[in-house]
Amino acid sequence: MKAVVRAVVVLVALAGPAGAAEPVSQTFQAPVERAWTTTLAVLKHLGWDIDKEDRAIGWITTDSRRVEGEDYGVYAKGTRHRLRVNVKAAGEGRTTITVERSLFKRERILWMDSDEPLTTTDQTVEKAVLSAIGKSL
Repeated sequence: MKAVVRAVVVLVALAGPAGAAEPVSQTFQAPVERAWTTTLAVLKHLGWDIDKEDRAIGWITTDSRRVEGEDYGVYAKGTRHRLRVNVKAAGEGRTTITVERSLFKRERILWMDSDEPLTTTDQTVEKAVLSAIGKSL
């Protein structure tokens, strides 16, 4: 019986978080350089501030944005999300763009943030970002 319990625990651990959605991807008929600059412009236009970007690796991470809750500077409590966007060449004149959203609960007391990851299957934000990028290319 203990062996069965251990096997179940291992399988659950390997499966990852329950209900986590896969990243949303789309391949566009555009060179990677144009896709990169367009992706940055679209994210900024949609109100996403860029936290980090590395063109050589092909990823962009946005600052987190509030989904719901309160933020008073030294105190905050609520749900936030951020995007990680991968821009990769997919052959001659084609680029695959992947958008992954992380959702988390944040509590801040006196500038000390405590974040707790949340799972979601809602991919509305990711699909909207990809759609806006596609329209701009």
